[in-house]
Amino acid sequence: MPASAFGLALAAAFIHALWNLLVARARDPEAATAVALLAAVALFAPVTAVVWEAERAVWPFLLATAALHLTYFALLAAAYRRAELSLVYPLARGSAPVLVLVVGVTALGVGTSALQAAGVCLVGVGILLVRGLRRAADWTGVAFGLGIAACIAAYTLVDKEGIRHANPITYLELATSLAALGYVGGVLVAKGAPALRREAGIASVAAGLAMFGAYALVLAALQLAPAAPVAAVRETSIVIATAGAALVLKERFGLERIVGAVLVVAGVLLLGL
Repeated sequence: MPASAFGLALAAAFIHALWNLLVARARDPEAATAVALLAAVALFAPVTAVVWEAERAVWPFLLATAALHLTYFALLAAAYRRAELSLVYPLARGSAPVLVLVVGVTALGVGTSALQAAGVCLVGVGILLVRGLRRAADWTGVAFGLGIAACIAAYTLVDKEGIRHANPITYLELATSLAALGYVGGVLVAKGAPALRREAGIASVAAGLAMFGAYALVLAALQLAPAAPVAAVRETSIVIATAGAALVLKERFGLERIVGAVLVVAGVLLLGL
Protein backbone atom coordinates (compact mmCIF):
# COMPACT_ATOMS: atom_id res chain seq x y z
CA MET A 1 0.00 0.00 0.00
CA PRO A 2 1.62 3.33 -1.04
CA ALA A 3 2.39 5.81 1.74
CA SER A 4 0.22 8.42 0.04
CA ALA A 5 -2.81 6.11 0.12
CA PHE A 6 -2.09 5.24 3.76
CA GLY A 7 -1.98 8.93 4.70
CA LEU A 8 -5.24 9.68 2.91
CA ALA A 9 -7.03 6.75 4.56
CA LEU A 10 -5.71 7.66 8.02
CA ALA A 11 -6.82 11.28 7.66
CA ALA A 12 -10.24 10.00 6.58
CA ALA A 13 -10.41 7.95 9.79
CA PHE A 14 -10.04 11.02 12.04
CA ILE A 15 -12.56 13.08 10.06
CA HIS A 16 -15.05 10.20 9.88
CA ALA A 17 -14.99 9.75 13.65
CA LEU A 18 -15.62 13.49 14.04
CA TRP A 19 -18.81 13.63 11.98
CA ASN A 20 -20.22 10.52 13.61
CA LEU A 21 -19.72 12.09 17.03
CA LEU A 22 -21.45 15.27 15.85
CA VAL A 23 -24.47 13.35 14.54
CA ALA A 24 -24.66 11.06 17.59
CA ARG A 25 -24.75 13.98 20.01
CA ALA A 26 -27.55 15.80 18.13
CA ARG A 27 -30.99 15.98 19.72
CA ASP A 28 -32.49 14.58 16.52
CA PRO A 29 -29.89 12.44 14.67
CA GLU A 30 -32.14 11.88 11.64
CA ALA A 31 -32.77 15.60 11.09
CA ALA A 32 -29.12 16.43 11.82
CA THR A 33 -28.04 13.91 9.17
CA ALA A 34 -30.43 15.48 6.66
CA VAL A 35 -29.01 18.95 7.33
CA ALA A 36 -25.46 17.61 7.10
CA LEU A 37 -26.18 16.03 3.71
CA LEU A 38 -27.70 19.25 2.38
CA ALA A 39 -24.72 21.24 3.65
CA ALA A 40 -22.25 18.83 2.07
CA VAL A 41 -23.95 18.97 -1.33
CA ALA A 42 -24.30 22.77 -1.30
CA LEU A 43 -20.82 23.60 -0.02
CA PHE A 44 -18.97 21.28 -2.40
CA ALA A 45 -21.04 22.13 -5.50
CA PRO A 46 -18.73 25.04 -6.55
CA VAL A 47 -15.64 22.85 -6.09
CA THR A 48 -17.26 20.12 -8.18
CA ALA A 49 -18.04 22.59 -10.96
CA VAL A 50 -14.37 23.56 -11.13
CA VAL A 51 -12.90 20.05 -11.11
CA TRP A 52 -15.73 18.30 -12.99
CA GLU A 53 -14.66 15.06 -14.62
CA ALA A 54 -17.10 12.20 -15.21
CA GLU A 55 -17.67 9.66 -17.96
CA ARG A 56 -21.09 8.43 -19.01
CA ALA A 57 -20.14 4.95 -17.78
CA VAL A 58 -20.13 6.19 -14.16
CA TRP A 59 -23.94 6.38 -13.85
CA PRO A 60 -24.72 2.73 -13.05
CA PHE A 61 -22.18 2.89 -10.22
CA LEU A 62 -23.58 6.21 -9.00
CA LEU A 63 -27.12 4.88 -8.85
CA ALA A 64 -25.98 1.78 -6.97
CA THR A 65 -23.82 3.65 -4.47
CA ALA A 66 -26.50 6.31 -3.91
CA ALA A 67 -29.01 3.62 -2.96
CA LEU A 68 -26.48 2.00 -0.62
CA HIS A 69 -25.55 5.34 0.96
CA LEU A 70 -29.22 6.21 1.44
CA THR A 71 -29.70 2.96 3.35
CA TYR A 72 -26.47 3.55 5.27
CA PHE A 73 -27.46 7.04 6.44
CA ALA A 74 -30.96 5.89 7.41
CA LEU A 75 -29.61 3.00 9.49
CA LEU A 76 -26.85 5.10 11.06
CA ALA A 77 -29.09 7.92 12.23
CA ALA A 78 -31.68 5.47 13.54
CA ALA A 79 -28.95 3.53 15.36
CA TYR A 80 -27.60 6.61 17.13
CA ARG A 81 -31.08 7.40 18.42
CA ARG A 82 -31.47 3.90 19.90
CA ALA A 83 -28.00 2.61 20.84
CA GLU A 84 -24.57 3.75 22.03
CA LEU A 85 -21.99 4.93 19.50
CA SER A 86 -19.32 2.89 21.31
CA LEU A 87 -21.31 -0.26 20.42
CA VAL A 88 -22.64 0.55 16.94
CA TYR A 89 -19.53 2.19 15.49
CA PRO A 90 -16.98 -0.59 16.19
CA LEU A 91 -19.43 -3.26 15.00
CA ALA A 92 -20.21 -1.41 11.78
CA ARG A 93 -16.71 -0.28 10.89
CA GLY A 94 -14.97 -3.45 12.06
CA SER A 95 -17.24 -5.91 10.27
CA ALA A 96 -17.14 -4.06 6.95
CA PRO A 97 -13.53 -4.95 5.95
CA VAL A 98 -14.22 -8.59 6.80
CA LEU A 99 -17.22 -8.54 4.46
CA VAL A 100 -15.14 -6.83 1.74
CA LEU A 101 -12.54 -9.58 2.03
CA VAL A 102 -15.14 -12.37 2.07
CA VAL A 103 -16.83 -11.03 -1.07
CA GLY A 104 -13.44 -10.55 -2.73
CA VAL A 105 -12.41 -14.14 -2.03
CA THR A 106 -15.72 -15.87 -2.77
CA ALA A 107 -17.11 -13.80 -5.63
CA LEU A 108 -14.20 -11.94 -7.21
CA GLY A 109 -11.47 -14.57 -6.98
CA VAL A 110 -9.14 -12.46 -4.83
CA GLY A 111 -6.49 -14.45 -2.93
CA THR A 112 -6.12 -14.40 0.84
CA SER A 113 -3.33 -15.09 3.33
CA ALA A 114 -2.70 -16.43 6.83
CA LEU A 115 -2.34 -12.85 8.10
CA GLN A 116 -5.75 -11.94 6.73
CA ALA A 117 -7.27 -15.05 8.31
CA ALA A 118 -5.73 -13.99 11.63
CA GLY A 119 -7.17 -10.53 11.08
CA VAL A 120 -10.66 -11.97 10.67
CA CYS A 121 -10.25 -13.86 13.96
CA LEU A 122 -9.07 -10.73 15.79
CA VAL A 123 -12.01 -8.73 14.44
CA GLY A 124 -14.37 -11.48 15.59
CA VAL A 125 -12.95 -11.55 19.12
CA GLY A 126 -12.93 -7.75 19.26
CA ILE A 127 -16.57 -7.55 18.22
CA LEU A 128 -17.54 -10.04 20.92
CA LEU A 129 -15.76 -7.90 23.53
CA VAL A 130 -17.34 -4.69 22.23
CA ARG A 131 -20.75 -6.35 22.46
CA GLY A 132 -19.96 -7.57 25.95
CA LEU A 133 -19.44 -11.11 27.22
CA ARG A 134 -20.95 -10.82 30.68
CA ARG A 135 -23.84 -8.42 30.24
CA ALA A 136 -27.03 -8.79 28.25
CA ALA A 137 -26.37 -7.76 24.67
CA ASP A 138 -28.04 -4.72 23.18
CA TRP A 139 -29.34 -6.69 20.21
CA THR A 140 -30.84 -3.57 18.64
CA GLY A 141 -27.41 -1.96 18.51
CA VAL A 142 -25.84 -5.20 17.26
CA ALA A 143 -28.39 -5.55 14.45
CA PHE A 144 -27.94 -1.93 13.38
CA GLY A 145 -24.15 -2.27 13.46
CA LEU A 146 -24.16 -5.35 11.24
CA GLY A 147 -26.67 -3.82 8.82
CA ILE A 148 -24.53 -0.70 8.52
CA ALA A 149 -21.44 -2.88 7.98
CA ALA A 150 -23.14 -4.62 5.05
CA CYS A 151 -23.86 -1.23 3.45
CA ILE A 152 -20.27 -0.07 3.94
CA ALA A 153 -18.84 -3.24 2.41
CA ALA A 154 -21.19 -3.01 -0.56
CA TYR A 155 -20.55 0.63 -1.42
CA THR A 156 -16.79 0.18 -0.93
CA LEU A 157 -16.77 -2.52 -3.62
CA VAL A 158 -19.05 -0.49 -5.92
CA ASP A 159 -17.00 2.69 -5.51
CA LYS A 160 -13.71 0.91 -6.18
CA GLU A 161 -15.00 0.32 -9.72
CA GLY A 162 -17.04 3.50 -10.10
CA ILE A 163 -14.16 5.81 -9.28
CA ARG A 164 -12.45 4.67 -12.49
CA HIS A 165 -14.97 6.77 -14.40
CA ALA A 166 -14.89 10.08 -12.48
CA ASN A 167 -12.61 12.04 -10.20
CA PRO A 168 -13.29 11.67 -6.44
CA ILE A 169 -14.96 15.05 -5.91
CA THR A 170 -17.30 14.76 -8.89
CA TYR A 171 -18.17 11.15 -8.03
CA LEU A 172 -18.92 11.92 -4.41
CA GLU A 173 -20.91 15.09 -5.16
CA LEU A 174 -23.17 13.21 -7.56
CA ALA A 175 -23.58 10.20 -5.28
CA THR A 176 -24.26 12.38 -2.22
CA SER A 177 -26.76 14.52 -4.12
CA LEU A 178 -28.74 11.46 -5.18
CA ALA A 179 -28.68 9.99 -1.65
CA ALA A 180 -29.58 13.36 -0.12
CA LEU A 181 -32.68 13.68 -2.32
CA GLY A 182 -34.08 10.45 -0.96
CA TYR A 183 -33.00 10.93 2.63
CA VAL A 184 -34.04 14.56 3.08
CA GLY A 185 -37.34 13.85 1.35
CA GLY A 186 -37.99 11.00 3.77
CA VAL A 187 -37.19 13.13 6.82
CA LEU A 188 -39.44 15.95 5.56
CA VAL A 189 -42.34 13.54 5.13
CA ALA A 190 -41.78 11.88 8.51
CA LYS A 191 -40.90 14.91 10.65
CA GLY A 192 -41.59 18.07 8.67
CA ALA A 193 -39.48 21.14 7.91
CA PRO A 194 -39.40 22.38 11.56
CA ALA A 195 -37.28 19.37 12.52
CA LEU A 196 -34.67 20.37 9.93
CA ARG A 197 -34.70 23.99 11.07
CA ARG A 198 -34.07 22.94 14.68
CA GLU A 199 -30.92 21.07 13.65
CA ALA A 200 -29.68 23.72 11.19
CA GLY A 201 -26.59 24.89 13.09
CA ILE A 202 -22.81 24.90 13.08
CA ALA A 203 -22.55 21.30 14.32
CA SER A 204 -24.67 19.87 11.51
CA VAL A 205 -22.89 21.94 8.85
CA ALA A 206 -19.52 20.85 10.24
CA ALA A 207 -20.75 17.24 10.14
CA GLY A 208 -21.63 17.71 6.47
CA LEU A 209 -18.19 19.09 5.64
CA ALA A 210 -16.50 16.27 7.51
CA MET A 211 -18.82 13.66 5.97
CA PHE A 212 -17.93 14.75 2.45
CA GLY A 213 -14.26 15.34 3.18
CA ALA A 214 -13.73 11.97 4.84
CA TYR A 215 -15.12 9.97 1.96
CA ALA A 216 -13.42 12.14 -0.67
CA LEU A 217 -10.13 11.17 0.98
CA VAL A 218 -11.17 7.51 0.90
CA LEU A 219 -12.04 7.70 -2.79
CA ALA A 220 -8.71 9.35 -3.52
CA ALA A 221 -6.97 6.52 -1.62
CA LEU A 222 -8.95 3.93 -3.63
CA GLN A 223 -7.39 5.36 -6.78
CA LEU A 224 -3.95 4.50 -5.38
CA ALA A 225 -4.49 1.18 -3.56
CA PRO A 226 -6.82 -1.87 -3.43
CA ALA A 227 -10.11 -1.64 -1.54
CA ALA A 228 -9.23 -4.04 1.31
CA PRO A 229 -6.16 -2.16 2.69
CA VAL A 230 -7.87 1.22 2.27
CA ALA A 231 -10.93 -0.07 4.15
CA ALA A 232 -8.65 -1.50 6.82
CA VAL A 233 -6.62 1.66 7.52
CA ARG A 234 -9.64 3.93 7.66
CA GLU A 235 -11.17 1.70 10.33
CA THR A 236 -8.62 3.01 12.83
CA SER A 237 -11.42 5.52 13.34
CA ILE A 238 -12.91 2.84 15.62
CA VAL A 239 -10.51 3.67 18.44
CA ILE A 240 -10.85 7.41 17.80
CA ALA A 241 -14.67 7.26 17.90
CA THR A 242 -14.72 4.96 20.93
CA ALA A 243 -12.54 7.41 22.86
CA GLY A 244 -14.72 10.28 21.65
CA ALA A 245 -17.83 8.49 22.89
CA ALA A 246 -16.39 8.63 26.40
CA LEU A 247 -15.11 12.22 26.20
CA VAL A 248 -17.86 13.89 24.16
CA LEU A 249 -20.95 11.74 24.63
CA LYS A 250 -20.11 10.70 28.21
CA GLU A 251 -20.85 7.07 27.44
CA ARG A 252 -19.72 4.82 30.27
CA PHE A 253 -18.00 1.60 29.27
CA GLY A 254 -15.29 -0.57 30.75
CA LEU A 255 -11.95 -2.02 29.79
CA GLU A 256 -13.65 -4.88 27.94
CA ARG A 257 -15.08 -2.59 25.25
CA ILE A 258 -11.85 -0.61 24.93
CA VAL A 259 -9.81 -3.80 24.46
CA GLY A 260 -12.40 -5.00 21.95
CA ALA A 261 -12.08 -1.80 19.90
CA VAL A 262 -8.27 -2.12 19.86
CA LEU A 263 -8.52 -5.77 18.74
CA VAL A 264 -10.89 -4.81 15.94
CA VAL A 265 -8.41 -2.21 14.68
CA ALA A 266 -5.54 -4.72 14.93
CA GLY A 267 -7.61 -7.18 12.94
CA VAL A 268 -8.50 -4.76 10.17
CA LEU A 269 -4.85 -3.70 9.88
CA LEU A 270 -3.89 -7.34 9.37
CA LEU A 271 -6.59 -7.59 6.72
CA GLY A 272 -4.90 -4.77 4.85
CA LEU A 273 -1.45 -6.39 4.76
